[in-house]
Amino acid sequence: MPLPGSFDRYDAQLTTPGLVILEMVADSRADATRQLATRLAAEDRIDDLEGFLADVAAREHQLATGLPGGIGLPHARSEHVRQPSIAVGITKYGHALDFGAMDGPAYVVLLIATPAASFSEHLEVLATMARSLSKEGFRDSLRRANDPDIIAELVNSALLFADP
Repeated sequence: MPLPGSFDRYDAQLTTPGLVILEMVADSRADATRQLATRLAAEDRIDDLEGFLADVAAREHQLATGLPGGIGLPHARSEHVRQPSIAVGITKYGHALDFGAMDGPAYVVLLIATPAASFSEHLEVLATMARSLSKEGFRDSLRRANDPDIIAELVNSALLFADP
């Protein structure tokens, strides 16, 4: 049995419909990250919005987090994270965001938040999501779902059914 607050990919509800923003309009990647982090705070998954945003910004300054295929993947391990979580933003048509990917802007933004002490869990979540997001079918499913319940199920299932 996992420790309280530890990551169990078979029991993980990393995202919920409440952590999904459809038709997201943001001025910048920092604004998008703030909107998503605000959802994490509202669901009590982080305990300090500004502290967590500072950790995400510090990580973002190290290396761009844009992935091919229109994906933004800001992420951070932080002392302010209560439980591993992913907030998802699907941009409104015409409102893609620059996350530094070589092939262009992001239409889907996934903010990954993990506790500072959970280095291996952070890498597992990040690697699993990156593998899933490298598949065009998965990206298209997220983009076209238009329903927070379906998007949450897609993200949670990506972790559950990923190769260990």
